[in-house]
Amino acid sequence: MIYSLSLQTVGLLVGALLVAGHLIALLHARGVQQLLRALPRSRGAGVVLLTLAAAWAFGLVAQIDLGEFTSYRQVFLGVIAAGYVLTLVFVPEFLAVRALGMLCLLAAEPLLEAAFLQQQQSRLLLTVIAYVWAVLGIFWVGKPYLLRDQVAWASASPWRWRAAALGGVLYGAVLLAAAFTQYGA
Repeated sequence: MIYSLSLQTVGLLVGALLVAGHLIALLHARGVQQLLRALPRSRGAGVVLLTLAAAWAFGLVAQIDLGEFTSYRQVFLGVIAAGYVLTLVFVPEFLAVRALGMLCLLAAEPLLEAAFLQQQQSRLLLTVIAYVWAVLGIFWVGKPYLLRDQVAWASASPWRWRAAALGGVLYGAVLLAAAFTQYGA
């Protein structure tokens, strides 16, 4: 196992983040919409998010068991560092969205690992959101303009925005309830 996080810990963390983030989006709709509309082309956000993704990937490769590829660890670490620099230099368009996609892909793994071989049916709440993040991450890295289109669609009418925000709050609340009642420590 890469991460030694319990199902309950991951459920509490993800549930709290979903509730908090979507409540902010619900209560401060105009500000969050402006922030999300500016995000795809934000160079500063792109650098920060890409740095987080590269550091996370670098840390993972530096510590995990690579099996028969262990002798290539230094090469992999060099590729991550070079990829980081080359991405900053040669991929300025939608850098924030691409980096966010990378973070979504990295974030899906701890959720899947925590739910792996657990008996509670409610573990699927984490599995579903992990796969949603993974699919979104794949699309945002490959077709970063999709985030811009998704934000435009969700913010086109107040009821869509409220429905999306309330859906996130509700999913987070259900996940928190499952973490408190069904996931053992």
